[in-house]
Amino acid sequence: MANRPLNDDEVINEMNKMVAFIKQEALEKAREIKVKADEEFAIEKAKLVKQEQQAIDVHFEKKRKGAETAQKIAQSTLTNKSRLKLLQQREEHLQDLFEVARSQILDLAAQDGRYVQFLEGVVVQGLLSLMEPSATVRARAKDEELVKKAVASSQKQYQEISGRAIKVDVEPSLSNASAGGVVLISGTGRITIDNTLDERLRLLEDRMLPEIRYDLFGANENRKFFN
Repeated sequence: MANRPLNDDEVINEMNKMVAFIKQEALEKAREIKVKADEEFAIEKAKLVKQEQQAIDVHFEKKRKGAETAQKIAQSTLTNKSRLKLLQQREEHLQDLFEVARSQILDLAAQDGRYVQFLEGVVVQGLLSLMEPSATVRARAKDEELVKKAVASSQKQYQEISGRAIKVDVEPSLSNASAGGVVLISGTGRITIDNTLDERLRLLEDRMLPEIRYDLFGANENRKFFN
């Protein structure tokens, strides 16, 4: 059939087909764009959600660790307070024990017979340690006569033991507030021997403190070395 120009109806029909085709293409392209946009949105959304979840996890992990640290600090503080309170009570108990010992020492100094024997013993011990031709014995003012009596006897004992004579002066220069006993000073003044009851009690406390602690409170669990 020979080509002929399209009439108006045919032109309109062809145009409608083209418009429908273009419209269909546009719709399909729009669907593709929407699908791609939805995919990218879903990916970005998942990424953001994951980032936020990680941020939340990190935040709560920090809070958890902080809470654990705070709990450990509080527990350690409470333990230390309890330990310090126990140590304080033990120390008070030891001080009470030493006060009882001091009261018994004061009781010894109040008994003239026993006290003179004690004085004789510590003076002889001191003189034998000095081994000099002269010495000074310092005592409480209220003990002056008892000390002189003890010194006289001690001089004899010293001479019998050492084979030497010794000159001893008594000075009532110690405080009456002390528990008693004497301090010996060599004739040259270079050597001093403290044989007061207070000093002997202090030395005894220091020497026996570990043993007393063990007897009263048992072995120290925190102690690693014993020599």
